[in-house]
This record gives sequence, structure tokens and C-alpha cells, in this order.
Amino acid sequence: MPALLSKMIFRARQFELVFPRPALVMGIINVTPDSFSDGGTCPDAESAAAQGAEMVRAGADLLDVGGESTRPGAKPVPMEEELRRVLPVIEMLAARIKVPISVDTMKPAVARAALAAGASIVNDVGANREDDAMWRLVAESGAGYVAMHMQGTPATMQEHPRYEDVVSEVRDFFCGRLGRLKVAGVREEQVVFDPGIGFGKTVEHNLQLLAGLRSFTSLGRPLLLGVSRKSFIGKVSGMTDGERVSGGLACTVLAAEAGVEIFRTHDVAETVQALRMAEAIRARRT
Repeated sequence: MPALLSKMIFRARQFELVFPRPALVMGIINVTPDSFSDGGTCPDAESAAAQGAEMVRAGADLLDVGGESTRPGAKPVPMEEELRRVLPVIEMLAARIKVPISVDTMKPAVARAALAAGASIVNDVGANREDDAMWRLVAESGAGYVAMHMQGTPATMQEHPRYEDVVSEVRDFFCGRLGRLKVAGVREEQVVFDPGIGFGKTVEHNLQLLAGLRSFTSLGRPLLLGVSRKSFIGKVSGMTDGERVSGGLACTVLAAEAGVEIFRTHDVAETVQALRMAEAIRARRT
């Protein structure tokens, strides 16, 4: 029989997710004209909200709404524009669906407005920040917080990524962030870790992180992984953007085996099917 796993809780305002459980799928809704894979596919709030509702019907357990591209070399979006993009979508989704909504932002002011509009999680690719304004907001609101590792900023992260040992350095980052978050008043149960595949990493760094995911499971917090359609898959397989789904699913199944609990993806139905199939097989191992 599979080994028994210790209980772990993730709290995000009114939501409580208890692990171990079947892996969760987070659907990506990019309300941007320039995201690397799906920029411009949701030209208005209504189409974005409809896409989100369809993702939930396809099996998404969470939705992640973003109004600022974080692709390599991306330039920051003014706060007013980011708010204009994400708030109507979050408001519509909060009125239509029952799953947690995450806001993908690096700006505390955008996160605050998104939480007021109905979001319950802050997905922070800028968790390498030094200022604690975002963390204090998370503490006072009770929101869930995804702390993602990134070397540099989206504008600079792929210039010259360097690590002595990428797995150990990302693990050390998580340990350090957890301490900083606690000082800011964030409870451990509010925190999820994301190793930040593609954020300040070469292809080799990404592969090493995927091979070393078990190193992060001893930290006692859920792991979120985002590999969906990312460029390293194409560099390994030779496939173009539209042909990277299968490679991403291979990463997903192996990552679930290693203990990752949440998967952020553009391709919800395919990811749900792959995870449920892998889980059915694992449940029958002796």
C-alpha cells in the first residue's frame, strides 16, 4: 500500500483545502495582449469570465487571473491598466463560480483591489521582494499566498541565470521566505511554494528542478507547478508553442508522482485527465 502522508492545510480566506487529496488544477486566464502563449485570446472581461467558467466545467479547482505578462523581457504594466484588465473579470467570476480565484500580480495595490472584488489567493511571481507591503496585505486579509522563486525580474530574468545548485538554492529561498512571511504576520497555512519554472532559469535549470521536486516536499507546504506550454519544452522536444501540451503533461504526471499538489495550466481538460489516470494507477500499487 502507498505510504500514509501527513495532513497539510492550505487556507485562502473562506476556503480550506486539505492535503493529501487528488491533485488540484488551476486554470490560467490571461487578460493581456502579450502573454507568451495566449495573449489576446480574451479581448474583454465577458470572454475571459466565460473562459473561466468553461475551465471550471472542465475540472479546474482554482482559477488564476492575470493582467500583466511575465514572459521573459516583459515590461511592467501601469497599475491603472492592470486594474482595468483584471477587476471586471474577477467580479464576474466571483458571481458565477464557487472555486477559489487567484490574482496573478506583483503589485500590492492590485492585489488589495482584487481581494475586494472576490479573489482569495495572491499569486506573487515577485516573492523575491524585500518590501513587506504585499505580505502584510496577505496577513490582514487571510488570503492564500503563492510564493514563487524568480531570479531577477521578468524584464531581466533570462539574461544570465546562474546557480551553483539550483535545487538547493530554490529550497533555501523557500525557507527564507517562510521566515519573512511569518514575521509579516502570514500564517504558514496560507502559503504555497512555486519553484518558478522558466523564471530566471535555463533549460538545464528547469530540468534539474523538475528532477529534484522531492527536495521541496519536506518543507511542509503545498507545491504549485507551472510548466504549461513553456519554451523549455519546445527546446527539449523541438516542438512549437502550439505543440507543447504533451510535453507539459509528461512533466505534470512526473511532478505529481514527486508530490506536487497544484498544477497551473492553460489546458485544463487534458491536465485533469492525465492526473486522474495517473492517480488511478498509483492507487492500485502494492
